[in-house]
Amino acid sequence: MKSPRWINGLALLFSFVCLTTATQADPVRLFAAASLQGPLDTVVQDWDTASTVSYGGSGTIARQINLGAPADAVILANPTWSQWLVENGHAPGPVRALLSNRLVIISPLGGATFEQIDAATLRAALDGRLAMGQHMSVPAGIYAKAWLSHINAWDTLRPHLAETENVRAALALVARGEAPLGIVYASDAQASAQVSVAYVIPDDQHPQILYTGLALTPKGTAFLDHLATHTAPFTAAGFVALP
Repeated sequence: MKSPRWINGLALLFSFVCLTTATQADPVRLFAAASLQGPLDTVVQDWDTASTVSYGGSGTIARQINLGAPADAVILANPTWSQWLVENGHAPGPVRALLSNRLVIISPLGGATFEQIDAATLRAALDGRLAMGQHMSVPAGIYAKAWLSHINAWDTLRPHLAETENVRAALALVARGEAPLGIVYASDAQASAQVSVAYVIPDDQHPQILYTGLALTPKGTAFLDHLATHTAPFTAAGFVALP
């Protein structure tokens, strides 16, 4: 005997509600380097799929994923951490190169600028601590250490560092006047009205800054495909498009 139409209708409605609820309860989970906050939020809002984004230092994110934190995709500010996740079996790859950036020295708004910098000049200007990301795990800190080593300033300045868990925390120290100088990305400096760029660090004095994406699930692959065609918010925010 055939079921009454109203029963079939209820069954279809129930299926639709369950599907909708499951979709809303299971958003795409993204982990991203703290320096991406702002333009990445814009890209996520333009996507037609519910998503959540957790920001932090790239090294911290990689270790969280390694310990089992659920994620569909990660976007990190250094290819080393992405490759480490691949080598530890969290994704088959490939590691996608997405964006670049520039390294700058910042001071509180209206602070001094430098035409050239060497170890002596930087130390003389540093009335306090130099804010930067942690040099062992935060990509901005890793790049900063490479530059300081290049100008033979690392050993001199290491006792005078204020190392932070991510680059936005270093930016905040300078913006609040708690550090006289900091090393951050150009996009971070552009994101804050409380700091000035004191010096643009030459690109050839440190390894190339490279943001990489890694999909851990098919949903993560779909998001990285979307991001690859929506880079305008990043370049407008001070990031550098790759050739």
